[in-house]
Amino acid sequence: MLQTLRDKTSGWIATVILGLLIIPFAFVGIEQYMVQRTDNAVARIEIAPTWWRSAPSWWPASMLWRKESITRADFDERFNRARDQARQQQGANFDAREFEKMESKRKVLDSLIDERVRKLAAEVDGVIVSDALVVKSIQGIPEFQDGSGKFNQERYILGLQMGSPPRTPTQFEQYVRDSLQTSMLPAALAGSSFATSSETDRLIKLLGEKRDISLIELPPQPADTAEVAAADIQKWYDGHGKDFRLPESVSIEYVELNAASMPPPPAPTEADLLKRYENEKSKFQAAEQRLVSHIQINVPAGADAAAQKAAEDKAKQLAAQAKAPGADFAALARANSDDLGSKAAGGDLGWMGNGAIPGAFNDAAFKLQAGQVGDPVKAEGGWHIIQVREIKSGSQQPFEAVRETLLREETDATRERAFNEFSAKLVDQVYKNPTTLEGPAKAAGLPVQKLAVVTRNAAANTGIAQNPAVVRAAFSDQRMQDNTVSDPIDIGQDHSVLIRVVSHTPERAQPLAQVRDKVIAAVRADRVAKAAEKDADALIARIVAGEALAAVASSKQLPPPQELPGVIRGMPMLPPEMIEAIFAVQPAAQGKTAAGKAKLPDGRYVVFAIGKIAPGDKATLKPSELDMLRSQTAQAAAQDELIELTSSLRKRMQVKVVEDNLR
Repeated sequence: MLQTLRDKTSGWIATVILGLLIIPFAFVGIEQYMVQRTDNAVARIEIAPTWWRSAPSWWPASMLWRKESITRADFDERFNRARDQARQQQGANFDAREFEKMESKRKVLDSLIDERVRKLAAEVDGVIVSDALVVKSIQGIPEFQDGSGKFNQERYILGLQMGSPPRTPTQFEQYVRDSLQTSMLPAALAGSSFATSSETDRLIKLLGEKRDISLIELPPQPADTAEVAAADIQKWYDGHGKDFRLPESVSIEYVELNAASMPPPPAPTEADLLKRYENEKSKFQAAEQRLVSHIQINVPAGADAAAQKAAEDKAKQLAAQAKAPGADFAALARANSDDLGSKAAGGDLGWMGNGAIPGAFNDAAFKLQAGQVGDPVKAEGGWHIIQVREIKSGSQQPFEAVRETLLREETDATRERAFNEFSAKLVDQVYKNPTTLEGPAKAAGLPVQKLAVVTRNAAANTGIAQNPAVVRAAFSDQRMQDNTVSDPIDIGQDHSVLIRVVSHTPERAQPLAQVRDKVIAAVRADRVAKAAEKDADALIARIVAGEALAAVASSKQLPPPQELPGVIRGMPMLPPEMIEAIFAVQPAAQGKTAAGKAKLPDGRYVVFAIGKIAPGDKATLKPSELDMLRSQTAQAAAQDELIELTSSLRKRMQVKVVEDNLR
């Protein structure tokens, strides 16, 4: 049988089968069949090679395209950063549920795509970041400088260790290199953008323009008491239904736990303090530190065996030279080290505590004696030859010197422990029957409190429902669907609540019969507003036709017009809406008067006539103000150019968003 199959598959049948298989490969590419479907990219960016801009995007030409993916991890890091910024800016008004919507995610992703597009374009076009620029950028970061503004290696290592996320020097150098490459185009545009003299002069004339204004305030319209027809009521209700909807709400019950209302814990005894001191002696001990230098020999990622062996041999050779009597370790580092951050300083890494650079590097450094050079060690970034120049031994603080600290910490710990034990007992009771608060609250001696109406708008709520975390929990699907008791929700230091949703009421329209009076009031208010605007427009027509504003005021038994000479943009004495209206009116033709109106917050109108218009004068600006204006104009132009350039670069590339991985 095997021979029969072999014979049948070696003739025309095999040719037909092979031809049928080639067709799908040609359309979708062999790689699509070979790669496992585990891609977690949220966006993919592809660009044709520089030497073949018109290369087709289908296989096999697609193999020549440069490809870049934005992974879910990349997106999550940027999205979390954006969320933290929004939370910091909005404070208690921040709504995490609203921020999680797809619109917010796409906005963050678009920003990330724009950055990657610019970075990819720079790489394809041969734009590179030199080692010297990386070093200069790192040394220019204020957090890594001492009081005199000089780069401090010790601050650098500590700063990387304490960063979020922590990074090794090699990882941070790559991060800086990538950041510089991404920012090169924006920086180049910002550096080359400028505002012409004519543009600046025109802007000065507009921004510095002064207008002489005469105005009259129109009195409030009389209240509308006329009958509102049933048809008008129905029409208004149908057209403004959203104004007469009740917001989604829940009714909750809750139990509040507050350490401040609990009995104070007993004062700790001397024995308690001594025990704490013995248990935490290491906390009151200055850790041993070592002054370390190193020479780093990089091993590129994916290096073959020959390259790895060459790096190891070079490290052994340098270690032998560094151990030789009279060797100048710093000179060897400056001449041979691949660590850009410490090379210029002779390999100096500053004072290090145990664990500052975790892993093999740390283990090797803390086995050496002062003045000793170790054998090469393979660690982050490649091979390292380590020299320990000095060692500072740790010192222990006596009990008496830290007694007050121990007393405060022990008191706080006892109070927190009592609060946590009390909370744990309450939670245990809740877990036994998660659909009620009555039993657990009674066992804990706490009252069950209630809030009849809680909406998603925390600012409109009362009591604990003004806390956004409580609102988020109350409107979670689980709380609303099964009416179970929540986990403790922190609303302060040692202050938490457990809530249970009693009922949920969706957003709903109120029937016309229920809001009829409100609809009638709205119709009448609209008629009053339209009448006020109509009166204002009639007066403007008279002024434009040539009638003086004073005569118009007199005919309406109004006070004489107020004169406001030299009104400028941003004038604090006038409402913003009035300033906007004044400068929105176009200048009138010769011999004519321009006029306009502005609506005040109380619904009244101001009618104004424009007199003399004086353009901004460049001579009134100080040189520093003029330079600032030019700089701001150039920055705005650079931003516009960046948007236009990024849009143009996107057209050179294929950008695909994978929304399924974005959800």
